[in-house]
Amino acid sequence: MASGHDRPNRHRRTKRSRARRNDATDAHRKRRLAMVDRQIKNRGVTDPRVLAAMESVPRHLFVEESLAGTAYQDHPLPIAASQTISQPYMVALMAQAAEITPDDRVLEVGTGSGYGAAVLAALAAEVVTVERHQKLADAAAELLAELGCHNVEVAKTDGTLGYPRGAPYSAVVVTASTESTPLPLVEQLADGGRLIIPLGPLGEVQHLTRLRRTGDRTTTEPLGRVRFVPLIADD
Repeated sequence: MASGHDRPNRHRRTKRSRARRNDATDAHRKRRLAMVDRQIKNRGVTDPRVLAAMESVPRHLFVEESLAGTAYQDHPLPIAASQTISQPYMVALMAQAAEITPDDRVLEVGTGSGYGAAVLAALAAEVVTVERHQKLADAAAELLAELGCHNVEVAKTDGTLGYPRGAPYSAVVVTASTESTPLPLVEQLADGGRLIIPLGPLGEVQHLTRLRRTGDRTTTEPLGRVRFVPLIADD
């Protein structure tokens, strides 16, 4: 017999499964395709694999049901633990900047709802995504499994430390801002690896930056102004 704790989870899974079955024909798919065409292609994201991933991942399942109608608008939305799900354009831009190939192992710092991890899972061979909030990590792991993202590992840990057990990574994508790049993330990059990270003070405009590692050397490239929630280290 299901416990009182299990019944709400089962009800949540049933609703998600129903929404997923209907996704190919309902309004959400039409909104998603329009989102990619108008908000992403038109703003310079041209990688066909990234565009296909954005067309395939049902963003409305990664937000509260009451927000599903706005899931394909180009702005962040609130999720649990006072966090946000990034705007679709930013997810696509960061994925393109990471230059992910089908053989890559990718680390995502800041799982949030799991939406970004689902997009990365469509591009890479393996994805490790780390989250400091247990509630978010558990919910994301459940939903990603339901959606068939079996190449994703969700870990509850301090994102500033990366995830050494899975290193080295071909790409690291950081979904929260910091004033300086955490050294462990650089150290866990493979030779030729790319690190995509928003750099700058909290509450001010930050700069999305691509760091590339070649041997013991790194080079950085600014990709544009952004605004993200802060990357917080555990005490």
